[in-house]
Amino acid sequence: MWRRHVARAFSRASGQYTRLAQAQQQMGEALWPLLPDRAGCVLDLGCGPGHWCRRLTTRFGPECRVLGLDLAPGMLDIARRAAPRSCDWLCADAAALPLADRQVDLVFSNLAIQWCPDLDAVMTELFRVLRPGGRAVINSLGPGTLHEVSHAWSSPDALLDFRSRDRHLVSARLAGFFHAQCNVVAERFFYPDLTAVMASIKGVGAQTPRPAARLTRSDLACAKRRYESLREPAGLPVSYQRLTLVLDKEPT
Repeated sequence: MWRRHVARAFSRASGQYTRLAQAQQQMGEALWPLLPDRAGCVLDLGCGPGHWCRRLTTRFGPECRVLGLDLAPGMLDIARRAAPRSCDWLCADAAALPLADRQVDLVFSNLAIQWCPDLDAVMTELFRVLRPGGRAVINSLGPGTLHEVSHAWSSPDALLDFRSRDRHLVSARLAGFFHAQCNVVAERFFYPDLTAVMASIKGVGAQTPRPAARLTRSDLACAKRRYESLREPAGLPVSYQRLTLVLDKEPT
């Protein structure tokens, strides 16, 4: 049920993801300095429409095999159209990777694993598919993310239960990573109105797996008033707590 809901949400968003995902793409830049010098096989976990797959191909050259994996078929359809032939595509769950043990040198994942309900299973799978000496660089989201949205709708249950830095580190160490670090960075973006705020979130498929109640005009008017109380000179703020993880597998 959860997988079908998330896959449908992101597939519906696939056509407009690049246009609306400016915040997500900007946060992804933080992963770039953490990449190793060389990699023969790279997995982009939660690849979306393939933006980072294309850049990873350029970064590591034509001899590198780039695997783009996403749960949403619609995202992969978009990715296939624009990506180089050296990219391969997998429609699968991050907690059950269709890859052999010790197959990849690098896992790159920008804002995907926060949607996975079983963090321990994801970490175990990442450790399994990485070769000895391999690395995973990951952006996820922590508590406090989208707190303005929660305030506006007066409904904390409408958002995911974002996991803490310590929870990610414990999960990584339990999976077997000998070196794990996680930095927390507050990111803020601004939008002209509530419609633009919600488009930036819903338009990239960022919807809770729990079914939402039908909203009335009164609900919408109340949300607008509450969000307007947070307005700054730059616009309506949307905050993210970006967790950037670097996980290294011990060389043999």
